[in-house]
Amino acid sequence: MSKRKMPKNQSDAIPKWKHFLDIPNQPMPEMGLTPKIEVWKKNKSTLWYYPSEQKKYDVPVFLIYSLINTPLILDLAPGNSLIESFVNAGFDVYLLDFGSPGYEDGEISIEDYIVDYIQKGVQRALRHSGASEITVMGFCLGGTIAAIYAAMADEPVKNLILSVTPIDFSASPFFDQWQEAIKEGTADFDDTIDIYQTIPASAVKYGIRLMTSPIYISPYLSLLNQADDEEYVQNWRRFNAWTNGHVPLSGAAAKQITKDLLIKNRLVNGGFKVRGKKAKLSKIDANVLVIASKHDRLVPQELIYPVMEHLTCKDKTYILLKSGHAAKQYSGGLPYYLKEWLPKRSSPIQ
Repeated sequence: MSKRKMPKNQSDAIPKWKHFLDIPNQPMPEMGLTPKIEVWKKNKSTLWYYPSEQKKYDVPVFLIYSLINTPLILDLAPGNSLIESFVNAGFDVYLLDFGSPGYEDGEISIEDYIVDYIQKGVQRALRHSGASEITVMGFCLGGTIAAIYAAMADEPVKNLILSVTPIDFSASPFFDQWQEAIKEGTADFDDTIDIYQTIPASAVKYGIRLMTSPIYISPYLSLLNQADDEEYVQNWRRFNAWTNGHVPLSGAAAKQITKDLLIKNRLVNGGFKVRGKKAKLSKIDANVLVIASKHDRLVPQELIYPVMEHLTCKDKTYILLKSGHAAKQYSGGLPYYLKEWLPKRSSPIQ
């Protein structure tokens, strides 16, 4: 009796399945490999300095990532790193890594992050670099607090770059529902926050997943489809590690985000105060680049574009990309929108 031959498409799938099932057993690829130096530390936060070997610009770049994610996506791997791209393009880079707050950090508010961490970090970067001006770039919620900082900063912020940054929280149906629930008293988390002092990383993760991808399957299907492509697998694992690498959010910051930004929308309404000082978007006098993504389900452009209507600075630019919330690739140098916009506003060294 002759053996029945397996169809070619099935036999071809076997190696992929073997590779796919073996991936968890493989060592995790390294991340964050761009050379850096610690120049300042406060509590759990660290200010990292990435020197450019061939510095071309006198204005360094100060990066502020979101409070609820690690900033590893900015330096995933050599050839796939925004920080590396900045450094290779001739910019000195400073990254403020907020770290992971614990129970003892529950009273750190958004105002504290802005004054005690961002403002002090920018001052330290200016002293360390000897620069007379600085570029501040914020991502997602990090961009929101970067905008608040720029609206009340005494430091010489020459350029402000806001990447997928929520500004007008009234524009989202999800936030409308949340606002109503809080007003009706059916979604008051203050007592729970007071007990735990932080929003746990797992709660942050599943809250975002609920808003964006309740059924989280397609990334794994993509991995299975290309499981025999080693480079793809390594890049996928790095990005997936970042995607699942949420950090806790301090209780005071969570309350302020909920009440001042989500419910009262004070940043747009001009009523957001930082230790008694009003932070109005109209006070930002830096050159501003605003970046939104067409397919962003977490921060759609309706939450982003209104900032353009409130900015009164002479130099403001809005870019709409065709990507999702988090860009995965920074190969080939700086993205075109930064390469075209930033160098001419960064005092090239003669």
